[in-house]
Amino acid sequence: MNSNILNRELKDLAEWAVSYGLKTGAEEAEVTVIDSREFEVSVRMGEIEQLVEAGSRSLGFRLLCEGKTASASSSDLDKKTLTHLIRNAVERAQLGHYDEFAGLPEKTEFTVEPESLQLYDPKFISLDPKEKIRLALETERIALGDKRITNSHGAGFENRDILGTLASSNGFVQQYRESYGHLSLGLQAEEAGQVVEDGWGHGTRFLNELESPEEIARKAVNRTIRLLNPRKIKTQNVPIIFEPDMTSWLLGFLFSCVAGTSVFRKMTFLADRLGDRIADPRFTVYDHALLPKKLGSIPFDSEGVPGRNKTVVDRGVLKHFLCDTYAARKLGLESTGNADGGGVGPTNFFLENGSIDPADIIKATKKGLILTRAIGHGLNPVTGDISRGAVGLWVEGGEIAYPVSEITIAGNLGRMLEDIDSVGNDLDFSHSVCGPTLKIGEMTIAGE
Repeated sequence: MNSNILNRELKDLAEWAVSYGLKTGAEEAEVTVIDSREFEVSVRMGEIEQLVEAGSRSLGFRLLCEGKTASASSSDLDKKTLTHLIRNAVERAQLGHYDEFAGLPEKTEFTVEPESLQLYDPKFISLDPKEKIRLALETERIALGDKRITNSHGAGFENRDILGTLASSNGFVQQYRESYGHLSLGLQAEEAGQVVEDGWGHGTRFLNELESPEEIARKAVNRTIRLLNPRKIKTQNVPIIFEPDMTSWLLGFLFSCVAGTSVFRKMTFLADRLGDRIADPRFTVYDHALLPKKLGSIPFDSEGVPGRNKTVVDRGVLKHFLCDTYAARKLGLESTGNADGGGVGPTNFFLENGSIDPADIIKATKKGLILTRAIGHGLNPVTGDISRGAVGLWVEGGEIAYPVSEITIAGNLGRMLEDIDSVGNDLDFSHSVCGPTLKIGEMTIAGE
């Protein structure tokens, strides 16, 4: 690491805090220092509504004394302040409850070079603020040029530049820098007194890969106007086609069901299904931390466990629960490098691309719904049950017939995974949790 130090001051501070924690009475110590810069602008109807440009530093730590844990954080990095916090944390830890599973991971000799993942683009932070504002204004201006658009929820541009430093008493010390930028737009359209709304946004680590204002505006307009003149439909059981954004939502629910924290608490219907077939053989899901340039990629997790590529569901068979060190010890497993500072989180959690063009999936559907947006909550990981308000496009005879609204979709994740009909070929890593178009053989739509 010595040849690749990005900020020696922050590295030295993290190592000092670890050392001081041990001197004060802790048996184990873990320290994270974050140095971040952010820019965010929101515009609406050609006017700036919010403009933020800020930088911040913070230090957080976790101390363990005889199986008892205490933690704290501070944006004041003065050593006098940190000395006081660390001493108090050691005292608090001694008053806590013993937990045999608490503790830092064992240090591993395997490491991932952050540079190999290509997580940082300095062009985002060096881009002139006036240009960032222009991107948001231009995106909205283009969309409002379409007469079918009657109102704007606003456009926004944001970017973040983050340098993270992690040091632990097990000898781990590493840093890496990452960047992120996002351009988005929300719109309304109205016809015959009915208002519909939708939008589009795109995020990436590299400025030259960010969709242009023209692309964002075009997609936002098309997604909005296709919902004009919605109809109501009767309650029925039909196939449902999940657009990629909706597949991402479904995979997010699946992640919550395979997270180790849910498993050891028995808060998931998959808790006892490791090694079982839980889905159609066309369903393969990965959690890959080592994909260059992708939004969920990490060289190491918040505990210093190296990032790795995992197959979570292999052709329908559940292969891995995703764990931090604590969940892994509770379950008698190994950490999968998914600690996110507050529990277990995904890296690049995605459904493997299929071979069918989404247009052909629609053509093969005699009657059904293309799900474009889900509303509300209604997810129960204990049972796998799903019930959410929805908006979509009705399909008749292999063609989109009309938009529908005021409906609720209902189903069970376990049965849905077994009832997969088609997997599209349009996987796009614009989110850390993502997937292609997905067709489920049958779900219940509650309407009139």
